[in-house]
Amino acid sequence: MLRIVVSTLAAALAASSLSLPAFAQQAPPDQSADQAAMMQAYVAAGTPGKQHAQLASTAGDYDLVVRSWDAPGAPPSDETGTATRAMALGGRVLVEQVSSKMHGQPFDGHGMTGYDNVSGKWWSTWNDSMSTGVMLSEGECDDAGACTFHGSWNDPVSKRPVAARFTTRWSNPTTEVFEMYGPAPDGKEFKMMEMTYTRR
Repeated sequence: MLRIVVSTLAAALAASSLSLPAFAQQAPPDQSADQAAMMQAYVAAGTPGKQHAQLASTAGDYDLVVRSWDAPGAPPSDETGTATRAMALGGRVLVEQVSSKMHGQPFDGHGMTGYDNVSGKWWSTWNDSMSTGVMLSEGECDDAGACTFHGSWNDPVSKRPVAARFTTRWSNPTTEVFEMYGPAPDGKEFKMMEMTYTRR
């Protein structure tokens, strides 16, 4: 699939005989209307906007308080950690590195968050040292940075996807609260994790 997308873009560039930034300034006079529309679509899809600036405003170093629950009504497990956030790909994606503990064991995580100009959706990925898979999610965010994402991960026992819901909100300009909800044994949703980020 990636090869198809790359080949399509390469063909569009070859047909227009110019780069995306050059096209954004002025299309050549011999370019067809279809070629011009195609290139304009690619320019719009790849140009960072206000959503990406919103992501960039959260870059920095954070101290973490991590609280997790193994089951509804179970006592929480409390840990601390750190997180570093930085923009990548020319201001298009926020990359987060987390270092903490989970049930007393070292825990490292890597996440990416972005906004897709084409779909109009926010997206997120997550990998960590307790898994070899990737968690994918998609959702909506408001101008204040409050978000709700829905995604899934592959359960190592059942080998099936497990649906989850994630929320984030800023309780003040330097503190963000992340919450993760998943299914309990009875199928009802319960809060599995809460991470409080405090900007240094």
